[in-house]
Amino acid sequence: MPAKKVILVFSYIILTIHSSFSQPAEEFDICVYGGTSAGIIAAYTAKQLHKKVIVIEPGNHLGGLTTGGLGYTDIGNKYAITGLAKDFYRRIGRHYGKLEQWIFEPGVAAAVFQQYISKAHLSVQTGYQLQSVQKTGTRITSIRVQKGTASLLIKAKMFIDCSYEGDLMAGAGVSYIVGREDNNTYHETYNGVQLREKHQFPDGIDPYKVPGKPESGLLWGISAEQPAAQGSGDHKVQAYNFRICLTDNPDNLIPITRPAGYDSCRYELLLRVLEKRQANDLWGFLKFDLMPNHKTDINNNGAFSTDMIGMNYNYAEADYNTRQQIIAIHEQYTKGLLYFIGHDNRMPVHLRNAMLRWGYPKDEYINNGHWSPQLYIREARRMIGAYVMTQANCEGREVISDAIGMAAYTMDSHNCTRLVVNGMVKNEGDVQIGGFGPYPIAYRSIIPLATECTNLLVPVCLSASHIAYGSIRMEPVFMALAQAAATAAAVSIDTRSNVQNTDVKKVQQLLLQDPLVNGSTPEIIIDNDDSLHTKVTGTWKRNQHGSYGPSMFTSENSNDEKRSVRFEPVITNSGTYHLYTYMPRLAGMAPDMTITIFNGSKSRQVTVATASVKIEGQTSGEWIDLGKEQFIKGKGAYIEIHGKGTGITIADAVLLVPGG
Repeated sequence: MPAKKVILVFSYIILTIHSSFSQPAEEFDICVYGGTSAGIIAAYTAKQLHKKVIVIEPGNHLGGLTTGGLGYTDIGNKYAITGLAKDFYRRIGRHYGKLEQWIFEPGVAAAVFQQYISKAHLSVQTGYQLQSVQKTGTRITSIRVQKGTASLLIKAKMFIDCSYEGDLMAGAGVSYIVGREDNNTYHETYNGVQLREKHQFPDGIDPYKVPGKPESGLLWGISAEQPAAQGSGDHKVQAYNFRICLTDNPDNLIPITRPAGYDSCRYELLLRVLEKRQANDLWGFLKFDLMPNHKTDINNNGAFSTDMIGMNYNYAEADYNTRQQIIAIHEQYTKGLLYFIGHDNRMPVHLRNAMLRWGYPKDEYINNGHWSPQLYIREARRMIGAYVMTQANCEGREVISDAIGMAAYTMDSHNCTRLVVNGMVKNEGDVQIGGFGPYPIAYRSIIPLATECTNLLVPVCLSASHIAYGSIRMEPVFMALAQAAATAAAVSIDTRSNVQNTDVKKVQQLLLQDPLVNGSTPEIIIDNDDSLHTKVTGTWKRNQHGSYGPSMFTSENSNDEKRSVRFEPVITNSGTYHLYTYMPRLAGMAPDMTITIFNGSKSRQVTVATASVKIEGQTSGEWIDLGKEQFIKGKGAYIEIHGKGTGITIADAVLLVPGG
């Protein structure tokens, strides 16, 4: 049956303000609810646009998952990351001595967010949980938040819900959904129940406590329900987990010990998987990505791993205390798994020894027992707003005109259920479908229906089907959408308009002309797909695999013709620029690339040895430093990549960063 569409108000959220509240209300232009990565960027944007802004974070952790362990950034394509989102990763890069960095330690991310908070002198209130929402007609007039016995009444002209859960959205009476739509709802193919091959158990894994004896009962974590029809909708939510930061530096290591409530029976399935599918190392069942300074970002990998499948269905609509219990159960499970791997004698000895090298880092999460306070809330509520992003948007079959951001990641859902199929254990819900380029996200998808609320923007729990949300739901995209939301809120205030009739073209113009919201000269990026500013000579092919943007040009093994791609930037401000060209991952590349740089009066050549290019993380490629150049305004500057010799030459994109 189709997933249920609901408008729900928390049992403890009251849509009236009682007369017992005598404390004067604090008044702001914009109230941001949720101190996630999106929340900090939204608030910084609003403050830079000269608005009085406050951030309300119901917990005590700022930066969301970006500071909570997800240092191995999910990107899809750097082309989609713009504005302050890109600036964040540039600031991370400066910390590590690079242009930009997409793999990083949690503490470094926290320090960068603190830079935004300090520079803008943001008012941030932590530990205040939403208690009530007051509306007049379709406008939120104020919210009541509480921290212990202390409460605040916040009045604002505009509200932005940047929480992972969509609490303010729900409290305001905005329609939303929890779960998966039936494929028929939006004419999709990858929504609803999906029994597929990725992160799946091999055939033959017995589900029963005593193998072959159903009367002994199912092993822990396996549901007794019957498999539903492929593509059918339900209330289930893809699994949550912790992104785990460990270290193997003995001087910074706290050993992994047996957690309270530990039960080794929870991990019996891992032993059965390893009997069928041997693991040479911890990567066999953990996505063990390495971060700088001997640290990790460990994610789910395989049939049985860090995802706690089926234990989060009630999280989205639960009260705060129940959510804390769900988070605690996930923490107990995850710490228990790490302990089990290193200490249970039934685990292969080489895996036990490998695990014992690692421990909790002394210098991370100092105020939370060196464990991340942020559970990975992959999906909770999703608004049903003015426009619903669907699979058709991801695949480019439906294109919108009110774009305020882009996404580019695979349509990605983690498993939702672990059940018995034909007498064997199987996971259900995992989807990983890619093969499409960057695509635009509609402004209408971050605003509610005009009949429901006219001064609220929702850039995190935005309006998208389950499977489209699986592509959009990446931290850099949330930051970009949050900047757009704050910009739209500011424009709405200035023009005294509702979010539904805000001048979207004005919002788009501000995002393009002042991406860092500080009046600085924007950097210049020319992609090979920009036909107005590229000139192609000779034979080049379009290649979409791993490119920056929709495609790249490649040319191979030919010395009998002149081959070049000339990128022609429009220099509107004379000055020093730092130059880069984009180098994707591609087998069979030419040993070097020859590049001519003409600054308007003279030229120079640069040779790049392709073997020296190191590409890290999930990025499709890296920006290669071509040095600094003094460019002259309006003097026909260009950067020309020459194709010659053996191997493949790539011409993908060039970047000019002002200021040198």
